[in-house]
Amino acid sequence: MSAELIHALEQLEKEKGINNELLIDAIEAALVSAYKKNFGPAQNARIYFDRETGEVKVFALKKVTMQPKNDFYDIPLEVARKIDVNAEENDMIEVEVTPKKFGRIAAQAAKQVVVQRIKEAERGIIFEEYYNKEGDIVSGIVQRYEKKNVIIDLGKAEAILSYPEQVYVEEYKLNDRLKVYVVEVKKTTKGPQIMVSRTHPMLVKRLFELEVPEIHDGIVEIKGIAREAGSRTKIAVFSRDENVDPVGACVGHKGIRVQAVVDEIRGEKIDIIKWSANPAEYISSSLSPAKVLRVDVNESEKSARVIVPDYQLSLAIGKEGQNARLAARLTGWKIDIKSESQLREEIEQQLLNYNANYKPDEEEE
Repeated sequence: MSAELIHALEQLEKEKGINNELLIDAIEAALVSAYKKNFGPAQNARIYFDRETGEVKVFALKKVTMQPKNDFYDIPLEVARKIDVNAEENDMIEVEVTPKKFGRIAAQAAKQVVVQRIKEAERGIIFEEYYNKEGDIVSGIVQRYEKKNVIIDLGKAEAILSYPEQVYVEEYKLNDRLKVYVVEVKKTTKGPQIMVSRTHPMLVKRLFELEVPEIHDGIVEIKGIAREAGSRTKIAVFSRDENVDPVGACVGHKGIRVQAVVDEIRGEKIDIIKWSANPAEYISSSLSPAKVLRVDVNESEKSARVIVPDYQLSLAIGKEGQNARLAARLTGWKIDIKSESQLREEIEQQLLNYNANYKPDEEEE
């Protein structure tokens, strides 16, 4: 052990942010264990570590006695008085017990502690870095498969793209570069466990925030988002500046902004609609690209009946009901879609029922 170790510890504190005193405390604890392992037990063994020279000494508490029975625990009275002239029988006295060959063992133990603490510190730094990125997107490279999970190399750490968080139509090839959404970061004994997603709706939201300066600056706000990953996403946008068209801002000149997002999510369709505080307007817009004739809302039940032209019914409902389902999820309203013909038939049926049940009052005699 030497002053070089002290210098190394100081450098570690500067470069890695590892507290010098915490390292020294850990080294001292490791040296106590090393002493007991290599030179036998010692009652209350203590390590003295010189902060300036790096010199290490071992001290142990021993009982002062006229008739020592165990050299590890007892010290003769005459020897004790050479250390402390006031020592008396049955006193406990601290005695230096540093072995001659302890320097090499101490250096090895110190090295192990330092290496371990560096690893722990680096894991801690990486954990903090990615923990702060929960709810954000990061970029990485597909490194390997572990069963059905895809391991993404983020540079400083690896992320796990589990099977449920993978888009069913996407194929992840080795060395592909991906943007992923950080769902959760856990601290483990092997380092941070970073769970990421390609299916999360917030992935699309964060991608728009990267591509659209007006969103980043707070002029345009994404009010809602509904997604069926790999197929279709609907987002509702609102502008705080009446001179800025929120939909146009997200689409960009010749569609360049929205296309950048679509490319990143590999061709998934995106409907961008204008948010409105008026439920009827909002619901009407949410069914885009279908054209809506009328929306009747029931505030108490938070439900709405939407009337569309006959030729727009299938478009409004969407394949397997997807368009209507996403619109309902986006708006938070229960939506019942009917065509003009269906509405007409419904009204006619109601009239028939009314006429069938109608009984005029008998004239009074």
